[in-house]
Amino acid sequence: MKDFITLIRRFIPPYKRQVILNVFFNILSAFLNVFSFTLLVPILQILFKVDQGTYEYIPFDTSSFGSMFDFGVLKNNAYWYITSLVDNSSAGVALMTLGLVFVLMTAIKTFTAYMSGYYIVDVRTGVVRDIRKQLNDKILSLPLGFFSSERKGDIIARMTGDVGEVENSVMSSLDMITKNPIMILIYLGSMLVISWQLTIFVLILLPIAGYIMGKVGKSLKRQSVEAQGLWGQLISQIEETLSGLRIIMAFNAERKISDRFDYASNTFRKMTNRIARRQQLAHPMSELLGTITIVFVLWYGGSLIFSEHSTIDASQFIAYLAIFYLIINPAKDLTKSAYAIQKGMASVERIDKILKAENTIKEPANPKSLTFNREISYRNIWFKYAEPWVIQDVSISIPKGKKIALVGQSGSGKSTMADLLPRFYDVDKGGIYIDDVNIKDASTHDLRALMGNVNQEAILFNDTFFNNIAFGVENATMEQVIEAAKVANAHDFIAASEKGYETNIGDRGSKLSGGQRQRISIARAILKNPQILILDEATSALDTESERLVQDALENLMKNRTTLVIAHRLSTIKNADEICVMNEGRIVERGHHDDLYQANGYYRRLCDMQQF
Repeated sequence: MKDFITLIRRFIPPYKRQVILNVFFNILSAFLNVFSFTLLVPILQILFKVDQGTYEYIPFDTSSFGSMFDFGVLKNNAYWYITSLVDNSSAGVALMTLGLVFVLMTAIKTFTAYMSGYYIVDVRTGVVRDIRKQLNDKILSLPLGFFSSERKGDIIARMTGDVGEVENSVMSSLDMITKNPIMILIYLGSMLVISWQLTIFVLILLPIAGYIMGKVGKSLKRQSVEAQGLWGQLISQIEETLSGLRIIMAFNAERKISDRFDYASNTFRKMTNRIARRQQLAHPMSELLGTITIVFVLWYGGSLIFSEHSTIDASQFIAYLAIFYLIINPAKDLTKSAYAIQKGMASVERIDKILKAENTIKEPANPKSLTFNREISYRNIWFKYAEPWVIQDVSISIPKGKKIALVGQSGSGKSTMADLLPRFYDVDKGGIYIDDVNIKDASTHDLRALMGNVNQEAILFNDTFFNNIAFGVENATMEQVIEAAKVANAHDFIAASEKGYETNIGDRGSKLSGGQRQRISIARAILKNPQILILDEATSALDTESERLVQDALENLMKNRTTLVIAHRLSTIKNADEICVMNEGRIVERGHHDDLYQANGYYRRLCDMQQF
């Protein structure tokens, strides 16, 4: 319950008004409920002719506001009115009058109950929306390193299944938590007024029943954490299957993937069954304990009525039982909500692993302004993801307007060098400078605003050609987008599509060829018009004809622009101002293509292997 209160304090403050109104209507509903059932006492006394007393009308003292709510005066005058009706008309008329008052009170009570639910709905949906937004914003702010250690499917499961569990379990219990304790307190107060001895007896029994229920649900939260973890694994498998369908079919691995999914699905089902069965135990157990409690109350209440100095008569005892019965449902709901909250808090724990994840890319307190006039310099940088070092004591200078290429075998650290410049990761030792300003001292927004990226895999979105090209530029016009597409050799195939620039390109550009996707990503970089361009093996996955078109587009993009090129195909970087050859995280050679080739070293071997 402590975790639940902490959660409420985190997310409820924006909805204080709705919570206050919900509590107000809950209190009103509970009082009206009690008032409705107290009408049973005079009705029963009229039916059974228990009360033979005579009543005189007592005028209200208008000089004192408090006397208007004197319970003794109100009760006396109500009984005077009822007995007057019986004497002047008949008992039937008195009963009909009391019945109409009972119906009216019930109508008002149900309206207040509706209003309490009306306001809590706004709180429930608002908190869930806020959690989703915080999750999405956090994911956008976390460094790439966080996602290299997390499964994408598990993150999706946390944003969908776990948030849904919070909505279904925790937030759906919020109404019970705000309503049921209020009702129980007001009902207990009314029971104290009717018979304090009987109420003290009840208060001894209820904690015993509550303790037994608490013992049953102790392990539910732990099991729920495990179940949500299994759900994350299941979503991960689905995501991997969708991403790898081509390979699965090519290797006839459908049966293997099906068996793997069945195993994970059955394991999740077994865990879910254990949790659901434990939850199902809550209602029967609370009903059994409630019945046992009522039996004890009947026994003790009967002994009070039959005693010589009884403070309660039969009609009052029946009214007492009616109010006591009202406590049972809120107590049951409170028990159910306690179970649901335990289950939901397990999902909150998983969500908090993202929300409370530390962002290792720290924004400076007082960021320095960033201008690029002279050069980019990597100064004795060291970097590792875990162990061992991926980059070791590397220094490179990239003068403004020059093209520097990084080449080497896979795993030599080329792409890591490119990722360090826009601070997707931070160096462990040394520093990267733009005009003598350490990039750690500038804001990431200003830093990345200087740069444009074209990667080996063209990252496109399920949107139109126009929106994909204009992705990084606000308020881009159609004329600007068309001009960028023309420079990227993309205009012709876009114009030939069904709706031109308003044509949807499908999930990740699935309706396009590899070369077309790459030219769209180049058009996006051209429109942004960055001062610094990062090309990470932009043509390595293309066929010869597509490579020629893309290479032409890249040449247009690189004109008069500072460029860092990560190259696998060495033919694409022959004209670089400097080529840096990397091996196991170090620069082993550097110079122009011809000089490096003639040196007959590591670069020459790379060239010869590609020619072979």
